[in-house]
Amino acid sequence: MRIVIADDHAVVRSGFSMILSYQEDMEVVATAADGLEAYQMVAKHHPDVLLMDLSMPPGESGLIATGKISSDYPDTKILILTMYDDEEYLFHVLKNGASGYMLKNAPDEELLAAIRTVHKGDTYINSKMATSLVRELMKKNQDANDSDPFKILSNREIEILPLIAKGYGNKDIAEKLFISVKTVEVHKAKIMEKLHLKNRPELVEYALKKKLLDF
Repeated sequence: MRIVIADDHAVVRSGFSMILSYQEDMEVVATAADGLEAYQMVAKHHPDVLLMDLSMPPGESGLIATGKISSDYPDTKILILTMYDDEEYLFHVLKNGASGYMLKNAPDEELLAAIRTVHKGDTYINSKMATSLVRELMKKNQDANDSDPFKILSNREIEILPLIAKGYGNKDIAEKLFISVKTVEVHKAKIMEKLHLKNRPELVEYALKKKLLDF
């Protein structure tokens, strides 16, 4: 596989090149000192894999270059090599098209395994970062559940909310659902409280966003 290495430190580029040169299935075809040069080398050599550092001052950063390269040259798999053990960077580069994320202080064997993994079309994430990723996804899933009206509201409240949003008055809702006006008022107050809504326009916006008007 043909590989380009992008890092602002010459000694790092040389070190990685030396490690990869001993592999029968790998060839370093070019190196780059910043994101712009990395883009140019990818355009020129069309490598299978690009090893990309995130921070390469004073030139263009790997964060910016990753998005450009993944968009213009999707056949080149981008493996981020960085010292930043940070979930925000991880999410950002994966969202922008990177195929892998690992730390520079990882063993040589892990680097080689990561390169071969992304070359096959799979995603590689450093084990420590993978744990953080799973934890963050679980948190986001919990946050999503916390905003799910079908988990927050009772069945009766889910019946009443769309009717309020559609402009029905308390008396009309009471007649439709065969309950008292006072009961409608109580449910309405609970809906506003549970969803942290202040007025009817906010309730209408919420109902539209959650697709409850067709419920």
